[in-house]
Amino acid sequence: MDSGQEHDQRSASERRREALLEAAERVVLRDGPGASMNAIAAEAGITKPILYRHFGDKGGLYRALAVRHTDALLASLRAALDAPAQRRQRVEATLDTYLAAIESHPQVYRFLMHPAEDGGTGEQGFQVGLHSAPLLRRLGEELGTVIVERLDLGPDSTGLARVWGHGIVGMMYAAGDWWLREKPCSREQLVRHLADLLWGRLAAAGDRDGGPPF
Repeated sequence: MDSGQEHDQRSASERRREALLEAAERVVLRDGPGASMNAIAAEAGITKPILYRHFGDKGGLYRALAVRHTDALLASLRAALDAPAQRRQRVEATLDTYLAAIESHPQVYRFLMHPAEDGGTGEQGFQVGLHSAPLLRRLGEELGTVIVERLDLGPDSTGLARVWGHGIVGMMYAAGDWWLREKPCSREQLVRHLADLLWGRLAAAGDRDGGPPF
C-alpha cells in the first residue's frame, strides 16, 4: 500500500471517529451521566463491538470526549486571557468563559465530572467521572503556563504560577459545580465575586518585559 492510500485510510478512519464522537455527544446531551454504550451505538447506527473497535473500551470513548471538550475549553480560555482589555476585565472574561461553558452544556459537564446517579460500575456507571481529576490537572497546568508567560512573579515564578493555575482551576470547578446545582446568584454576580477573591496579589504583579500583558 502506498503512502497516498495509507493517508486516505487514516483520513477516513479519522472522519469516522469524529462522526462517532458527534453521535456520542448527542446522546450525552440527551442522557447526561446515564449515557450508555448501547445508546451511543444505536445513535451512530452501528453495533457496540464496532464502537469498541474504534475506542478500545468504554474508558477510551470517555477519554476521547473529555479531550475534545477540554481542547475547546482551553482554546476559549486562552482567547479570553489574550483579549485586548484591562487585566481585571480579562480575569472576569476568563471566569465567565468557564461558567458559560458548563451552563450551556450541563449534561456534558455532568457526564465528564460526575458518575451516573446510580453510582454503579455497570453500563450506566462506566468510569464516568473517574477521569475528572486528570482533566482538571490539565486545565491547571495550562493556566499555570499562561500565568508564567504573562506575569513576573519574582523568584520561583514557575512554581508559583503552577500553584496559582491549579488553585484557580480548583476554585472555578468547586464554585461552578455548586453554582450549577443551586443557581444561588446570577452568573455575572458569581464572576464578580470570584474576581474579587483573586484580585489581591494578582492585581499587584508586574507584567513580564517583552511579553504580552496579562
